[in-house]
Amino acid sequence: MIEVDGAIGEGGGAVLRTALALSAVGQRPIHIYNVRAKRAKPGLQPQHLRGVEALGKLTNARIEGLKLQSNELTFEPGVIEGGRYHVDIGTAGSTTLILQILMPAAAFAHNAVEVEITGGTDNPMAVPIDFLKNVTLPTLRKMGYRGEVKCTRRGHYPRGGGIVHARIEPVPKLQALELTDPCEVLHITGVAHCVKLPAHIATRMAHTASMTLIKSGYAKVDIKTESYPPDRDPHLGPGTGIVLWAETERGAILGASSSGRRGKPAEQVGREAAESLAKQLRTGCAVDRYLTDQLIPYLALADGKSRITSAELTMHALTNITLVEQILGVKFEVEGQLGQPGGISVEGLGFTSGAK
Repeated sequence: MIEVDGAIGEGGGAVLRTALALSAVGQRPIHIYNVRAKRAKPGLQPQHLRGVEALGKLTNARIEGLKLQSNELTFEPGVIEGGRYHVDIGTAGSTTLILQILMPAAAFAHNAVEVEITGGTDNPMAVPIDFLKNVTLPTLRKMGYRGEVKCTRRGHYPRGGGIVHARIEPVPKLQALELTDPCEVLHITGVAHCVKLPAHIATRMAHTASMTLIKSGYAKVDIKTESYPPDRDPHLGPGTGIVLWAETERGAILGASSSGRRGKPAEQVGREAAESLAKQLRTGCAVDRYLTDQLIPYLALADGKSRITSAELTMHALTNITLVEQILGVKFEVEGQLGQPGGISVEGLGFTSGAK
């Protein structure tokens, strides 16, 4: 039985998701205590509960402590068969965080995994669906990961109601990743969206982001807008946001995002995302601060030595490294300090599955 202190490092939901995902992949039972101990509302909240339930179904697991506000959990996974699943978070909780807990295990299932998730798609404290689609998954595909995601309806706080479909094909193993020198930026793409609101809000976000990036020296910028006529808008509540991503000569993709809220000007939303992306590109690193922590478990499972350079070593990333080392027994090499650009490398396990 693996013992994990949920208060390790940043002490939030990422510890729970990573620990359970790796437990599922290796089919090793795990006991997590002090779940989300460093959050204002510790323990399992509805979003986390739905994620654990979904992973339990995917892996035929036996679970103890699966209840709201539970601060400890025992998870004993079985065989990962694959199949079709539906997850209704019941709130505006993040659909992408549900996918984060499912994606590693789904890659090593015996059959394809299809999942429909209802909840939030553009949450301020989580990976936006456009980031997952255009930054995370394309980077994982460089490692041989086979996953697609589609958003058929957006969901914002507090109504939620977003709908996301994902399909993940099993792979025998993942390949090591080398992303250290991005070289020149080829172009910057993005999407600015608004739902249940006037279309000019998306236009203003996109325009401000474009002008900010052009002033920062990036000439090839193409930010699309997404809005809906009032009589054909299927969303449950209003919301806005923007996601940007830059593709480079060496195949690196770096992203940034910003979310709108009542009283926050559209221009501020666009400027925040553009300035964040430009700042990260200036570091000369090949992986953005948001993608870095997402990649850690996959690098450890891959076959061979992976090396990446990160625009910022966040507490999330360093916590994931400590946690993955504990569970998988690998050893990461980290160059740099918290809050600064740095390098990460690891000799992966070369994990293999029963994938067909």
